[in-house]
Amino acid sequence: MTKQGQSLTLDLHNRNGNRGLKNLGKLTVHAEETVASRNAIEVKFCCSRLENKDLFSKSDPFLRISRIVENGGSVPICKTEMVDNNLNPIWRPLCLTMQQFENPLIIECFDFNKSGNHVRIGNLQKSVADLEKLHEQKTGANFIVPSSAHHGHGKLKGQLFVDHSSEKRLYSFINYVSSGFELNFMVTVDFTVDGHPRDPDSLQYIDPSGRFNAYQQAIMEVGEVIQFYDSDRHFPAWGFGGVTNGAGSHCFYLNGSASGVEVEGVQGIMAAYASALNHVGLAGPTLFGPVINNAAEIAGQSLSCNSPQVFCFAYHNDGVLTDLQETKDAWVKASDLPSSILIVGVGGADFKQMEILDADNGC
Repeated sequence: MTKQGQSLTLDLHNRNGNRGLKNLGKLTVHAEETVASRNAIEVKFCCSRLENKDLFSKSDPFLRISRIVENGGSVPICKTEMVDNNLNPIWRPLCLTMQQFENPLIIECFDFNKSGNHVRIGNLQKSVADLEKLHEQKTGANFIVPSSAHHGHGKLKGQLFVDHSSEKRLYSFINYVSSGFELNFMVTVDFTVDGHPRDPDSLQYIDPSGRFNAYQQAIMEVGEVIQFYDSDRHFPAWGFGGVTNGAGSHCFYLNGSASGVEVEGVQGIMAAYASALNHVGLAGPTLFGPVINNAAEIAGQSLSCNSPQVFCFAYHNDGVLTDLQETKDAWVKASDLPSSILIVGVGGADFKQMEILDADNGC
């Protein structure tokens, strides 16, 4: 892997380490030295008149984009979502970094199959400059499948259009902090049903001896570290999934304020949380999207005022989400803001949905 243009291909095995008789596929790892860059381009693709690959319905198309590498081969860098039963699909925007688009791109269109044996509809090769020209001229590029019967010209399989193209700069949380941005800490706590606060088995148990429950421990351990980076130590603190004033609420202030009064320090968060447990009913469902949107609105207001601030949002939860797709959409929408979201898992439940939001495995 340390030599130029070298790659490593491995057979995939099951959890027991055995491949068995079933072909589980292969994993190819290709490494290249690249120059760090914050430059990126956001592209929104759509297609028209794709060839239908299904017998009793229409194709379920998605795009896979690969980059041509040093040895002349190609490495997949991203793909769109699958659009169900549609020969004229429009996909959500993709963001390509400078490292990804400095070489020509191979764009392949497939008909999705649950088995993993996706059927190729067609492919084409374009540079980023070519894609920008397609957008400017509002013209399409032809998907083809090379065919010896057509003397290398290939058969037309549909057209690709660039519905939107724009350049952007990507900044990480560290970029904001190291550039002198002031850190603002925000916190939210899950009030969905997890036993009664008087039940010793509940994660929200109010211990008469004053011993911290699981949520209080998490708030203290995270808050005591981050609070020192917030200059005024005044924090917005929300709850969600509880019953306030006789109605379910998916975003309410822990201190009961209707006007958004912040709490002071971690002890202020702890006091507001303890007070909320006595007058907020544990309910559900677990809708996290509204809280993210509320936090994003605050971060957006700071950005619109050219205020050098970055926001750190700690989300304390027990691992279950009801609005996963809505949360993902809110998460993506907030990704351009100077903010960072910390997922703080509480208890021993299934945190697979949190791993999807974390997206380190490419979900």
